[in-house]
Amino acid sequence: MSTSEPPQDPSTAAAAAAAGLDPSDTRPLIRIGTRRSQLAMVQANATKATLERLYPDYQFLVKPQDATADKDKTTALYNFGTTGLWTNELEAELVGGKVDFIVHCLKDMPTTLPESCCVACITDREDPRDVVVVKKALETKYKTLADLPAGSVVGTSSIRRMAQVSRRFPHLKFMDVRGNLDTRLRKLDDEQGSYSVLILAAAGLKRMHLEARISQYLEPTEQGAGMLYAVGQGALAMETLKTRTDMVELLGKLQDDKAMLEGEAERSIMRTLEGGCSVPIGVHASWTDAGELRLRANVVSVDGRKAVDADLKEVVKTREEAIQFGLKIADALRKSGAQDILDVIVADKEAKQADAQPWVPA
Repeated sequence: MSTSEPPQDPSTAAAAAAAGLDPSDTRPLIRIGTRRSQLAMVQANATKATLERLYPDYQFLVKPQDATADKDKTTALYNFGTTGLWTNELEAELVGGKVDFIVHCLKDMPTTLPESCCVACITDREDPRDVVVVKKALETKYKTLADLPAGSVVGTSSIRRMAQVSRRFPHLKFMDVRGNLDTRLRKLDDEQGSYSVLILAAAGLKRMHLEARISQYLEPTEQGAGMLYAVGQGALAMETLKTRTDMVELLGKLQDDKAMLEGEAERSIMRTLEGGCSVPIGVHASWTDAGELRLRANVVSVDGRKAVDADLKEVVKTREEAIQFGLKIADALRKSGAQDILDVIVADKEAKQADAQPWVPA
């Protein structure tokens, strides 16, 4: 493995000391960038533990950083008017030589990375589905979205989730909810609070050992409320510099080929449709007995009244084939009218961005 890593910044020594690393340990130190949220730290530390088993001749240090959307937990995600809400600060650390690679939730990554950066690998995918979590005081009354009476409040910060739920359940209402998982669950369970249920990612709940709170899994079936999940949801991606061939080689052992192919195809759809992280594009990937990748995708208007769906399957074995498959699905969506829906969303997003004030902590 090459030794092309940049000089380490002085703060690394202090961070290593604070982490209890032995200053006399001469093994090369690899610095892992991550968001500071509880879930992000769990994911980064799990990655660190795996790498420590694979590479005992190296030391690994997790270096957390706050992201824009972590600093401002009040503004609704769809009102930021920008992309890279979870990644910009981390990528600045990477480009500045302060970390060697970053652990991201793939769904949080913009589909176009900085010119100097690349995705080194996509790891084994946790359950990508969305799920329903019911307020504790209501758990004996409701289990699914279909059980909820008119006017019930669904907590979510995702336009995609709002749009898809509105498509099937127009009688429900929505309220933004921000914060880490514990914070959001506390807001849900507050007896004075307005939320009846939250819609969350199964992957995060399972990684935090909170799967007991799941009352319904949402998926394309009628019983699953006809829901598709976010592009990249449930997968972790490792981002590094293109010049860091040593990191690309090291991280390559973490790659899960099926997760990589799914992720590349899904991101190709979003990239082609020029969708940002708050645009309501849903996907659902599965593999047929014949080894084909089946990918369902949809675009839903914010009010849920207009929707376009695609459902294709194809033999996909390489990253390039996955990207081409995504292009094919995006083209099918466009031909069915997806662009008309997206044009309205993008125009609204651009208007918000034009009117946005410089970001300051809320």
